Amino acid sequence: MIRPDEKIRELCRAVILETDRLVLRPLTLDDRPALCAILQDDRTMIHYGGAFDEAMTDAWLKRQLDRYEAFGIGLWAVIRKSDGVMIGQCGLTWQPWKNRQVLEIGYLFNRKYWHLGYAAEAAACRDLALDRLQAEEVCCIIRDSNEPSQKTALRIGMKPQDGEVRHYRGQDMLHTRYVLSRRLCEGQEAQRERKDHET
Repeated sequence: MIRPDEKIRELCRAVILETDRLVLRPLTLDDRPALCAILQDDRTMIHYGGAFDEAMTDAWLKRQLDRYEAFGIGLWAVIRKSDGVMIGQCGLTWQPWKNRQVLEIGYLFNRKYWHLGYAAEAAACRDLALDRLQAEEVCCIIRDSNEPSQKTALRIGMKPQDGEVRHYRGQDMLHTRYVLSRRLCEGQEAQRERKDHET
C-alpha cells in the first residue's frame, strides 16, 4: 500500500489546474449526472467492456473521493470555462502494473466533446506530476484497441514502453503503458531552449 506524503496531499488540495479552456477540480456528489452521461454510454465505454450500471457508476465516483482522501490525487472533473459544463474527467491515480504501483494520467470525456483537443489539454496534469510532485515518470495505461487515447498519449510526449494483458469484466484486454519521464521532459526543454537561442 502506498502511503501518501502529507506535503503532496496538501499540495494537491491547494492546486486548481487551469488551462486556456478548462479547469480541473475535485469531483463531488453533485457531478453524478454528468458522470452518468459518460460512464453509462456504450460508445464512450467501449474500451471498458461497455456501459456501467448505476452501482458501477456509484462505485467509480466513491473510488475517486476515496483517492482524494487517501492520496490527495485522483480523477478530477474537467470543466469547460466558457459555460461551466463538466465535459469529462482527467487526473492522476496510482495503478498496479507488473507487481508495482505506477502513477497514471487517466482521461475520459463525454463523447459530445471528442476530437476537440480537450483530452490533451487536460492532460497538462502531467506537469503537476513531474514538476510539482517530482515524480520520476508518469504514464498512460491504454487498451490496444483504443487508438484515440493512444494518439493523445503520443501528443503529450509519451512513448510506448511495455504491455500487459488485464482481465476486466470477463474479458482479457491487452494494454500498453505509454511513459513520459521527468528526465526526458528536461531534455526536451533544454533542446527547445537551445533552438530558441540559435534563432
